[in-house]
Amino acid sequence: MKEYTIVIENAGPNLSAYVLDFDGCTTTGRTVEEIKTNMREAIATHLELMSQAGEEIPEPLDLVGTTKIAV
Repeated sequence: MKEYTIVIENAGPNLSAYVLDFDGCTTTGRTVEEIKTNMREAIATHLELMSQAGEEIPEPLDLVGTTKIAV
């Protein structure tokens, strides 16, 4: 099983999320748990479509971490 990194952002009345490794793989939800559930389904669908199109499935990015900086 591979683990892909997702980014969850505050989108006003709800949350939105996307996968760093896949262009266009996004979802929304009201809670972080809902986002995780929705994203598992979105990633599975995205991988299936990539496979059907004969596209190479990328290896997950190996991130060191994230941080906030003031500018």
